[in-house]
Amino acid sequence: MYIIKVKGKAKIPDYIQIRDENFVLVAYFRADRPMKNIEKFGLEGKEAELEALIQSLPFGKLQKLEL
Repeated sequence: MYIIKVKGKAKIPDYIQIRDENFVLVAYFRADRPMKNIEKFGLEGKEAELEALIQSLPFGKLQKLEL
């Protein structure tokens, strides 16, 4: 899976996109709110690691999601 942080403009908040190996969008959520249904993507128990990654992630740079 891949992750990218998208910069919001004015009143639109920053968002996080999670994409699969074929770059199909599988999750889209606000960067300042926790992701719901995280177990659906095999990331349960890794919420703290994901939160730290989101905080350090640069805007607009697609990265492989490895937790």
